[in-house]
Order: sequence, then C-alpha cells, then structure tokens
Amino acid sequence: MKKNNTNIILNAIQIQQKTKRIAYQILEDHLNEDNLVLVGIQKSGYAFAQALVEELRTISSLQITLGSLRINKKNPLEAVECSLKLSEVEGGSVVIVDDVLNSGATLIYAVKFFLEISLKQLKTAVLVDRSHKKFPVKADYKGVSLSTSLNEMVQVKFGEHANVQLY
Repeated sequence: MKKNNTNIILNAIQIQQKTKRIAYQILEDHLNEDNLVLVGIQKSGYAFAQALVEELRTISSLQITLGSLRINKKNPLEAVECSLKLSEVEGGSVVIVDDVLNSGATLIYAVKFFLEISLKQLKTAVLVDRSHKKFPVKADYKGVSLSTSLNEMVQVKFGEHANVQLY
C-alpha cells in the first residue's frame, strides 16, 4: 500500500497481532513472577506499553504496574523522569517499552536509569527494530525488524488510525 511515497508496514490489525505475540513472550519469560513493571517511553512507547498491559491482563493474572519514562531524545543526558519511584520497582522485573529502536540511544539511557537500583531482571520491548544501532542495546521482544536506510523515517501511530509507516 503506497500513498504519497509512504509505505504502510503494519496496519492496525497487524499491530494488534504483534502486540499479542509480544505479550505472550513477556508472559512466558515471567511465569514465576508475582508482579511485573512495564515502563513506556513517552509518547508512542507509552502507548505501546498500554496496549501490552491491556493484552497481558487478558491472558494472565500477573500483577502489572504501568509507568512512563520521559527522556529528552535531543539531549538524553538531561534528567530522566519516571512516573514510578525507583523504590517501587527495586528488586522486581522491569520491561522498558518503546515504539521504534533506531540508534539505541533512547533505550540505553532508559536502561541506565534503572541500573541505579537492584533488579531481578531488565528487558526491552519495541514494536519496530530498525537495526541502526550506535549503542550496545538490543530488543528482547520486537514486533518487526526493518532494513531501512538512514534517510528513511518510521512513524508509529496508535489509536483509531493505528499503523506503522515508512517514508
């Protein structure tokens, strides 16, 4: 489906299918947990985390806490803001969620934020992995891997007109 030099990579139904598959993978890796923390990177990462939490709640009785993380993507050395107190997640299992993994900068700074406390485990989930990593971070759970050029853009939309576009 091409429209104005835009390719739709995933439509709303495909996003829902990828979300469900990732939710099952997260559940499999956390079967022995009492609770799990999903932290979405604002804005689209948080929307994806909300969809994952909704799916996890329909397929399991796992106690899930949802939080948001704000990172200045232009200057990631600025203070990271989290809606949860670190003391609330200490000793637990955390999954950091973002919509697109480009260079890895956003995820690596999110990981760094949580490394200030002791955790049982820390995983990452993304809907799209573009494989242009500049930092040693990987997605433990990913919906789709795309081979793109650096001048191409990937945009993820959630909600009523959900899709993933490449332009």
